[in-house]
Amino acid sequence: MKSRRHVLALVGLALAGSSLLGASARAGETQPFSDAAFEAAQRSGKPVLIAVSAPWCPICRTQKPILARLSAEPRFKDLQIFDIDFDSQKDLLRRLNVRMQSTLIAYKGATEVGRSVGETQPEWIEGLVEKTL
Repeated sequence: MKSRRHVLALVGLALAGSSLLGASARAGETQPFSDAAFEAAQRSGKPVLIAVSAPWCPICRTQKPILARLSAEPRFKDLQIFDIDFDSQKDLLRRLNVRMQSTLIAYKGATEVGRSVGETQPEWIEGLVEKTL
């Protein structure tokens, strides 16, 4: 009887853990860029923002909390933010015509509606994100 309870408890923990892992790609949270997820977000018509960043970039570090604050606002609840690493994802940079870290690219569905490079003013970043709605 005890071993059966232990097995059920382990199965329950495994299911709970897997649902938490699946929840990491929710709207409003930054997620690593993948073609499949990006294309799915575009097809669904969701607001999309690509953030090109580098861990050594001070502008990128300034942008991250601004994007986190904006994505927590109810009007941006469906916003999907994809992060591209400037140092390791050069093929994506070429494909998206990105030349610098701290580039933000806004999409409304599949249509690019705006782009910003090096912006740190919260109200300007907010204006860019508003274009995705």
